[in-house]
Amino acid sequence: MSLQYFYSLEEALGALFGDGAAIAKTERISGGDINEAYGLTLTDGSHVFMKANSRAEASFFEAEAAGIEAIARTGTVGTPQVLGYGVNAGRMGKSFLLLEFVAAKKRMPDYWEMLGHQLADMHRADTAGCVQNGRFGFKSDNYIGMRRQINTPHESWITFFRDCRLLPQFQAASRYFDAADFRKITWLLDHLADFLTEPDCPSLLHGDLWAGNVMTGNDKRAWLIDPAASVGHAEADIAMTELFGGFPAAFYGAYQEAGILQPDYRQRRDLYNLYHLLNHLNMFGSGYLPSVKRIVERYAPVSLFSQ
Repeated sequence: MSLQYFYSLEEALGALFGDGAAIAKTERISGGDINEAYGLTLTDGSHVFMKANSRAEASFFEAEAAGIEAIARTGTVGTPQVLGYGVNAGRMGKSFLLLEFVAAKKRMPDYWEMLGHQLADMHRADTAGCVQNGRFGFKSDNYIGMRRQINTPHESWITFFRDCRLLPQFQAASRYFDAADFRKITWLLDHLADFLTEPDCPSLLHGDLWAGNVMTGNDKRAWLIDPAASVGHAEADIAMTELFGGFPAAFYGAYQEAGILQPDYRQRRDLYNLYHLLNHLNMFGSGYLPSVKRIVERYAPVSLFSQ
């Protein structure tokens, strides 16, 4: 399915809801710190969810829509339907993304257990069409939070994770490290294959899977939003779920029933989350530096750097 691009919000509403469709009410919705969010009520009673930002951020919405549609194509876990995106004309016009409106719903009793099963199904889904000329990466670069995420295709997951995940973040954060730190960082990047493993098969990843990016959908089940999608190792998504408080035990129990998660996964978890901690260091500052250094020092043997 190709994403629909519109040259104005008026054009989008007319194409999606019929000629003469117009906004009767606009309600600002709280949540999120990157984009403005609105609930739009149209004159025919339809409801639409809209994100808005500056004209320069149109690529952000195109990337988000591509990630949502990649997840939707697996047919495994719910996401809001992408209606279209575009940029309003004029120097002061804003970029926008239109999505299915999700009304507040009571959760199903097996909410987290079902998400565990559905995420496992997504991780086992065919990734054909998500990456060209490689097994890992994505069809285009996208964003992790406010920062660009590089998705250049690679044949090796370990090489992809080094070159497109850790290395760019370390380079962006270089001002935080001294010469001794860089010796450890360089050693770790050179020896990732001593710690990470290649997956049996590639998995579509949400890429930013923490509790804030899970919402209750119109079917009362868990839906995934705001992806930073790519194809990689399923363990990377599970590691992210554990970084900021974790998901309920029912989720992990259900996910593990699929047999995807290896018994020694926890030996690699912190390396996957090093990427997200570095990204937070680059977005929010030095408060994340101690966590980054602890992970580097956990994997880089002290004996090599004690001279």
